[in-house]
Amino acid sequence: MLKYDRNCCKREAEVFKALGHPTRLWIVQQLADGEHCVCEFVEAVGADFSTISKHLSVLKQAGVIEDDKRGKSVYYRLACPCVLAMLDCVSKR
Repeated sequence: MLKYDRNCCKREAEVFKALGHPTRLWIVQQLADGEHCVCEFVEAVGADFSTISKHLSVLKQAGVIEDDKRGKSVYYRLACPCVLAMLDCVSKR
């Protein structure tokens, strides 16, 4: 048995915690086909800009996504695309 690495498990738990909301899961799934602007998420979800920004911030802080600012727009893409395989596996259960 391997020695317990608290820091490693803590980082992994943060990713799972970030994925623990339906809207954030949906955002990750949308990013599977490439980057998207924050405004696209606001329009599709029907939530206000600040709510979507908070969801994106949680995902970014956990290292699941990353952003790219272009003028006044912010585009997001997956930084951890392996989560898509996990989500695919879970959805087949």
